[in-house]
Amino acid sequence: MGDFKKSSSHGNWSAERSTNRSAAVVLTFLAVLLILFGMIRHNAASGVSAIPDPAVDETLALKKGQETVVVAGGCFWGIQAVFEHVKGVTSATSGYAGGTLENPDYEEVSSGTTGHAESVEIVYDPSQITLGVLLKIFFSVAHDPTQLNRQSPDTGAQYRSAIFFTSNDQQRIARTYVDQLDQAKLFSHPIVTQIVPLNAFYRAEDYHQDYAALHPDYPYIAIYDLPKVKHLQQEFPSLYVANR
Repeated sequence: MGDFKKSSSHGNWSAERSTNRSAAVVLTFLAVLLILFGMIRHNAASGVSAIPDPAVDETLALKKGQETVVVAGGCFWGIQAVFEHVKGVTSATSGYAGGTLENPDYEEVSSGTTGHAESVEIVYDPSQITLGVLLKIFFSVAHDPTQLNRQSPDTGAQYRSAIFFTSNDQQRIARTYVDQLDQAKLFSHPIVTQIVPLNAFYRAEDYHQDYAALHPDYPYIAIYDLPKVKHLQQEFPSLYVANR
């Protein structure tokens, strides 16, 4: 009986190990498929025909100044990484916007219950770059504006595409540009970017700031975010800044 029990126990352990190994293989396979799907969607968005300049835009200011716009387009690591390399951008800060909870943290926003989206506050000098050009970069290299409540492998309303405006002029420029791009039918699907007023922007935790620059070898960054920066350099060479 003792030998049989020992043999049965070993058989159960072997079966359990086999089951765990099979589950691991399945999970790995699904993870690879998810990454490939994200890369295909990202490449499809990156491969869109060169989008036109906005028909309605600001004119460059005569004097140095400071303007702010907040955008959302998936994980804020990649959006921040792109705009940190844009000439005329003074700062790009990861944070949260669009929800009702005051001073949210990452875990709360990730739950999808706060209404907030992972966002980036872009502070720029209007004598060097216009809002329209920033939006052209946003739509062409920073994210895929046709994905609803998701971006690449990340799903949920916290990863939605949005422009949070702070003035009537910003709203007008953003709305006119989206209409212009939709009418041009450059994307395979309609643009789903929300254009809504900014009620508040909450800075994300310190460990989220400059994440792509500090962790370039992290697989997510290498797969999804560094190609965006490379695409920026290729598509907008006169606006690309290597280091800030």
